[in-house]
Amino acid sequence: MGDGAPSRPPSVTRAPADDRILQTTTDRRQLQQIITGLTEGVILVEPDQRIVWANQAALQMHGVKTVADLGRDVTEYRERFRLRYRNNHLLEDGQSPIERVLTGEHFADVVVEVFPAHDASVNWVHRVRSLILTDPRGHPDCLALILHDASDWADAEERFERTFNANPAPALICRLSDHRYVKVNRGFLDMTGYAHDDVIGKPIYQLDVFEGAEHRESAIRKLADGATITQMESHIRVPGGASKPIIVAGQPIEIAEEKCMLFTFVDLEPRRRAESTMRQSDDRFKKAFEMLPVPVAVLRAGTFLLLEANQAFLAATGHAAIDIVGRPAPDFALWDERDCAAMTARLKDGGSVKAMECRIGRRDAEPIDALISAESVAMNGELCVLLAWLDITTRKRSETEFVSAIEEAMKDTTWFSRSLLEKLANAKSAGKQGRVAVFNDLTKRERDVFDQLCRGRSDKEIAKDLQVALSTVRNHVAAIYAKLDVHSRGAVILWARQHGYFAPAS
Repeated sequence: MGDGAPSRPPSVTRAPADDRILQTTTDRRQLQQIITGLTEGVILVEPDQRIVWANQAALQMHGVKTVADLGRDVTEYRERFRLRYRNNHLLEDGQSPIERVLTGEHFADVVVEVFPAHDASVNWVHRVRSLILTDPRGHPDCLALILHDASDWADAEERFERTFNANPAPALICRLSDHRYVKVNRGFLDMTGYAHDDVIGKPIYQLDVFEGAEHRESAIRKLADGATITQMESHIRVPGGASKPIIVAGQPIEIAEEKCMLFTFVDLEPRRRAESTMRQSDDRFKKAFEMLPVPVAVLRAGTFLLLEANQAFLAATGHAAIDIVGRPAPDFALWDERDCAAMTARLKDGGSVKAMECRIGRRDAEPIDALISAESVAMNGELCVLLAWLDITTRKRSETEFVSAIEEAMKDTTWFSRSLLEKLANAKSAGKQGRVAVFNDLTKRERDVFDQLCRGRSDKEIAKDLQVALSTVRNHVAAIYAKLDVHSRGAVILWARQHGYFAPAS
């Protein structure tokens, strides 16, 4: 066509090129030009095993610069590169894609790892398919491998695998095309006791994760539709035939471009075992609580609202449970405001009360003298006070009556013999003399500490009240123990009671 000649417009009636025209107008050089710019790698191999050409993408996927670096033929290729499956098993002779294409085999999506023979730390992941080019007579003319770089996909898969296997939460992955399990993590195996091969490849209805579920039919429909399965309580059979309670949920995902369902589980057995143990513990506590012969009650911390009281408590106070349970202790005059304030101070910040003497009010009866002990405890998620007391009314009355009797008898001694008079006088004064003798040995500060010990105060409380160091209080306590010949705080209180000593009111 000469310069200036009018161009011929394209004819809409021209017949499209057929195979014959392509055969006469297209050669290998033109094909090479077409595929050079493809992002997929292409390697051309002659039937005699010679590697004759590769595009730039294929070279990059092998970490080389020229076709010669791939090897002159298939034998050299296998010497320079190693291939293995994704499970790290090396391909045996005749199994590599470049050998399979020589036999005229058609295949697609063969995934292999490729790495240099001298350095296994460098590798690429190829997804390979074969292409057989024939001559006009239909005989193989040129063999081609089409390579897709799947390294990024493989890295993502590997990260998922590591995360999936390391996750302590039990999990299974089911392939939706055939409803068979394709992945299982250690958490699931530990929960159920199954081995890996007991699970992989099994159909979902053989290892049924929806057994006994209330919404089982709904879950099966959602599985068929590939939809999210909300969590539900279910059961799963474990080796030996036992049934384990679980919570199961399903989330659709894709694994290796296949639609799957990720099942996650919560083992309900430990929770139910803990609940059963807690119920048994509560039952044991309630039985022991009711059987205790001493008055015991549970009160809400801060307000002293009565939550529970045993029979001994009700009998001692004269109240019926219906009248006092649910009411604050001050409302039914269990103790006076002073004692209530003292207990509140000692129980502050989870503290305790040990043998604090106070007066316990009773319904339609005289108050009783008691030694109260109380501990801060958590019950059913609520901070409470567990309280018990020991009735010392009779003991105090006996001590008072005994002293009063001696004093009354001493008023008229005319009918006593001299020896009996001396004995009664000695009996009356023995306690006082012994106490006076001991008190004479105590320093003023030791007497202050002694008074605090008799009130049941802790070392920290004594140090705060007397405004001295904690170590100073401990030294005074040790000195008092030595002088009284006792070895505990309880023994100090007992000594004081035996010798008629009562701590001054604070």
